[in-house]
Amino acid sequence: MDIQQVKQRFGIIGNSPALNRALSIATQVAPTDMNVLITGESGTGKENMPKVIHHLSARKHATYIAVNCGAIPEGTIDSELFGHEKGSFTGAHDKRKGYFEEADGGTIFLDEVAELPTQTQVRLLRVLETGEFLRVGSSKPIKTDVRVVAATNENLQEAIASGKFREDLFYRLSSVPIHLPALRERNEDIHLLFRKFASEFAEKYRMPTIRLDEEAVQLLTNYNWPGNIRQLKNTTEQISIIEQEREITAAVLKLYLPELKPTSSLPMVQKKEADNFSERDILYKVLFDMKKDLNELKKLVLKIIQSDSGSISTEEKTRIIEQLYEDIQPETKNLLPHFPQGHIQSEPTKPSHHETAEPDHFEPAVEVEESLSLEDKEKELISKALEKHRGKRKYAAQDLGISERTLYRKIKEYDLND
Repeated sequence: MDIQQVKQRFGIIGNSPALNRALSIATQVAPTDMNVLITGESGTGKENMPKVIHHLSARKHATYIAVNCGAIPEGTIDSELFGHEKGSFTGAHDKRKGYFEEADGGTIFLDEVAELPTQTQVRLLRVLETGEFLRVGSSKPIKTDVRVVAATNENLQEAIASGKFREDLFYRLSSVPIHLPALRERNEDIHLLFRKFASEFAEKYRMPTIRLDEEAVQLLTNYNWPGNIRQLKNTTEQISIIEQEREITAAVLKLYLPELKPTSSLPMVQKKEADNFSERDILYKVLFDMKKDLNELKKLVLKIIQSDSGSISTEEKTRIIEQLYEDIQPETKNLLPHFPQGHIQSEPTKPSHHETAEPDHFEPAVEVEESLSLEDKEKELISKALEKHRGKRKYAAQDLGISERTLYRKIKEYDLND
């Protein structure tokens, strides 16, 4: 049977070289008993290949069973595939045959084979190597003659590297690999598939067949189709049912293609972090920056006070102080008195040789042991912010970088009179 006859028999639409290559391999391997591994993205029609292989083989009159490995719970999959003995586990009231026993002499299709648990992979490997398996709860091996066709949309080489899939099982399953191309790799087939689906849905729902204008055809064939044939079929069905007009324009088609839908002009709403978390981070940052800046300020002021050699002029002292004031962190600056430009107008009067006088502009340097209590610093910051903004809590909260609600709570907690 040639490829065109296979397409007609199994309802396969398309003429792309990649699809023809996959069908050619399937028809050639069908008469043998070799295991086949079908790969490709989800929605590419991998479930059609096992049917082609089975019905073109000598096993076509025997049982064909398709199993979705990802849909069976891990606790029951061994029982489903290999059967179980009575009383082998809770709920096993009778002996039961598994799929491998039921499909003896036929073909079993294991879809999403990468989802098999490791223990089940070991059992499957034994079937492929020896043709024997054990029912759950039994020690008596059972012979079976089953051809296995597996399929997956995962990269099994990556699954092997991560320890999710057994390498020896991979080589057993992939005696003959068949890869189905994604729909975006079959641009010439997309419109053909659309017309086929449109005709089927028109007959199913008893309505006229939808058709595309030229621009819509271009949009259809150039779209990425991440869901492949399954997405194309669902989209065709939606349009067939919803649209009143039977000729579909590109503007209408765009409404059914997710990535091409008109985007909203509304601003994005960002989730605000929890108040407690933001408050803690901000307070720590403010405290550490403030302490660092105040220490630097102390050192420079002490240096200026102790300089009695006259090597630093009044203008230079003023410039240094103003520069330091500009460089400190904004959080610290908001809580310090402002140094107006030209604050030092004249040279201080030099003391006589028998006097020891400090300049008018500075208080004598006194070493004061600072409190390292976070609570004390927090109270001090809040008090200064309230004083600065004359008790206006809204602006004080903004200055501190916390919410008004948090500020109210702190005022009450520390019994601050703002």
